[in-house]
Amino acid sequence: MKAPTAAINQIKALLISAPDKIRAKYRAMATSALIPALQRTRPSGHLADPEYVTLLTLRALAARCQTLGAEIEAADMALKKILDSYAPLLCDLPGVGTEVASQLLITFGDNPDRLGNEAQFASLVGVAPVPASSGKTTRHRLSRGGDRSANNALHQVVLVRMASCQRTKDYVAKRTSEGKSKREIMRCLKRYAAREIYRQITNPRPAPNNSDLRRMRSELGITITTVAGELGQWVSIISRLERGLLRNDNLASAYRQWLAGQQAPDPIR
Repeated sequence: MKAPTAAINQIKALLISAPDKIRAKYRAMATSALIPALQRTRPSGHLADPEYVTLLTLRALAARCQTLGAEIEAADMALKKILDSYAPLLCDLPGVGTEVASQLLITFGDNPDRLGNEAQFASLVGVAPVPASSGKTTRHRLSRGGDRSANNALHQVVLVRMASCQRTKDYVAKRTSEGKSKREIMRCLKRYAAREIYRQITNPRPAPNNSDLRRMRSELGITITTVAGELGQWVSIISRLERGLLRNDNLASAYRQWLAGQQAPDPIR
């Protein structure tokens, strides 16, 4: 996953010093459009021509990006099949994707006999609170021990939740008003995420079935764009929730309550 990023950075850097014609055509493009556009080029000329060599190099880098992207998709599919066999419900948790679940399962699986409770798991993944009090100040700091790969996976979970999970956003706002720093808040969120993940691995609980949401919305004649606007969410988030590709119990509950409020009351007889 790091290799495509490196190739894209090379492309961006090369476009900065490319001949004017190439720079004017491609530099303003978004990455998602730039890579296919460069892949479709058919440069011709002499190797002594800077414009030809630049296009040749850009096309090679774009081809590398697409090849690596295909490899990543194949690896993700293989990892998903393994997860479906050993921990099918782990990805139901908010913010836990295939890569994160794979890393956490590796960390947990290498030490199953040593992990008797969630506190030991938190210590293993480096999110156990470490006292750092001084004088009248009582506080804890981030642990620098444990499996750093698993710690990074939990960090990604927390970042996703802080951006898309309303429950997490409310918690961040509350702790910020109490004077906690972002670093301290993230330490707490990592600990909470570790607790949820440990329980999901040792005592898995399936995500609730939200297949009724789309049916209710369709019966009321409401568009998904309207729902997204009313709930303050992206359309893609609502769509994934309806299709069972995203678990967000609070959002699903709010969505269901909102749909119930849109139903016309029975006429008075």
